[in-house]
Amino acid sequence: MRQFQLVNTILGYLNLSTEVDDFDEIHDNIVKDLAFKGTNLYILVFAILIASVGLNMNSTAVIIGAMLISPLMGPINGMGYSLATYDFRLFQKALKNFIFAVIASLITSTIYFAITPISTAHSEILSRTSPSIFDVLIALFGGLAGIVAISSKQKGNVIPGVAIATALMPPLCTAGYGLATSQWSFFFGAFFLFTINTVFIAISTVIISQLLRFPIRTLVDENQKTKITRWISIVSLLIIIPSLYFGYLLVQKEKFLENANAFVNNVSVIEGNYLLKNEVDPKTRLITLVYGGSTLTEVQKKEIIDKANLFKLKGTKLKFQQGLSFDFINKKDSEVDNLKSEINRLSAAVKEKEMVLDSIASSKTFGKQLLDELKSLYPNVSGCSVSEATEYNKLDNTSKVLQIVVVETTEKSLRNDEKQKILTWLKTRLKEEDIKVFYDTLPPLKPTSKK
Repeated sequence: MRQFQLVNTILGYLNLSTEVDDFDEIHDNIVKDLAFKGTNLYILVFAILIASVGLNMNSTAVIIGAMLISPLMGPINGMGYSLATYDFRLFQKALKNFIFAVIASLITSTIYFAITPISTAHSEILSRTSPSIFDVLIALFGGLAGIVAISSKQKGNVIPGVAIATALMPPLCTAGYGLATSQWSFFFGAFFLFTINTVFIAISTVIISQLLRFPIRTLVDENQKTKITRWISIVSLLIIIPSLYFGYLLVQKEKFLENANAFVNNVSVIEGNYLLKNEVDPKTRLITLVYGGSTLTEVQKKEIIDKANLFKLKGTKLKFQQGLSFDFINKKDSEVDNLKSEINRLSAAVKEKEMVLDSIASSKTFGKQLLDELKSLYPNVSGCSVSEATEYNKLDNTSKVLQIVVVETTEKSLRNDEKQKILTWLKTRLKEEDIKVFYDTLPPLKPTSKK
């Protein structure tokens, strides 16, 4: 009985129907926000101009202000609501007003960017030209929050937050910037972002309107309902598929930047040469390295290129440039030579100490981590230690670095097939082929007798 009461209590918290406003009032509010004439038209134009100035000056605060006063959400909610209630006359009206608002916004922003003396594409503009699947999620959840607030008796302050989160105005202004400067990649990227926001705000309105069972105010047959559902699905797929692709490119870009930054830090000092400046271009996969010191030799350049492959940067172009050079200094000047040698020695010593400290710090926790993972697979494993050793071969006078792993077990030793599985797992886990594993079976603890 108590379980049913708990479930009913939880469902009561999740139930929206108890707080839904009067359906006629919701309908009137949505219809009222459709119009773009008089006050709404002036507010739209002023909001577009404010957003354009904010983008032009790279001011986030000004852009947020423009989003707060923008009336663009009205016809988008109207389109979603009319589709959910199969009110085709209302949908035509909402669509007509929406197209008018979009055209007016594009004209206004294009005129502004055509006459402004500043035409630099700042970060606020660039961030609106590469939409991804994450923008789909923002628009969907923002639209859900917006229509829930509109349909509720407790309106609250959700609508301004939705206007900021879904960001309808900045992409439109960025599209106007692309038109004014004839940069078509900016125009299409920004307009696609605006389309994503529009479509998924409307779809979220359809979802909530049908969940809350908004009344259908016109006669409609099942064929029309099926046709509308099919078109919504098609449009959603047409938006989601390219968004997934752009999202994949965004993830790849972030991975490249992460690997590139780690690589740059690793090659900051190369035998008397110091990295003065670096530039990473993820679009062309080009890394420019500007060194100061002695001119880099071909051997040193090859060493740097080989290191790039270790940081998963295979195929990345490296461009070397010489900044401050010591080559003009007389080689026989022993004082300068000694100073350079000492700087190199100290830098190498510091780097080696840092590597040792990092290795010591990580090794303290890595063995425990391996033990926890092994213990979940083989419960009788009681201990694990990991270390690095150098193996020397007298026959061919070579040496190689090995990972040594000691696995301790209690009660009974591991079978040969289990040991082989552990070795295979360790090679994958440590990403090393040269691994030696030793096994040690500990005797069971004898109980202490009480005197």
